[in-house]
Amino acid sequence: MIGAIEILIILVIIGIIYSKDVVDKTWRKRPDEGVVESFAVDVKDYYKENPKRLVFAIIGTVVTLIFVVTLFYWLWTRTDFKQMLGLE
Repeated sequence: MIGAIEILIILVIIGIIYSKDVVDKTWRKRPDEGVVESFAVDVKDYYKENPKRLVFAIIGTVVTLIFVVTLFYWLWTRTDFKQMLGLE
């Protein structure tokens, strides 16, 4: 019987194999430029195509960050997370 760890390992391997193809097809990266340069060009192009899309992406990123920080704060203060990590 396959356990959860084995399934996760298989999914991680498949993700590593196929994610490179997806990233290469999605982002227009040239071999002579770095990741940040390519990302900056993509963001600029997205803004030119539809300015609202960039605003929504920034709002979504901020909301996600606030959610993760709030979730971590809740885990830290309301659960025995500190004990599980051996910090208390």
